[in-house]
Amino acid sequence: MKQVSEPGTWSRTRSPDDIGAFLREARRRAGLSQDELAGELEIDRRVPQRIESGESTLYIRRVFSLLDRLGVDMELRQR
Repeated sequence: MKQVSEPGTWSRTRSPDDIGAFLREARRRAGLSQDELAGELEIDRRVPQRIESGESTLYIRRVFSLLDRLGVDMELRQR
């Protein structure tokens, strides 16, 4: 994954770890803690922690298997 250092940078995403790292940097740039973000979104505070840690679920593994098999790249870009 390309290192994210400033708003508008992008990352080619190949794993749940890549998504988590990108979102962690975006959250930090926004000046939010995981608890603050969870509170704003009205979700369990463990959700941002799990996503940022790259926790893999069966669903996300299948998504990446499909992307790989079909030759599709996923890119994340901060607005």
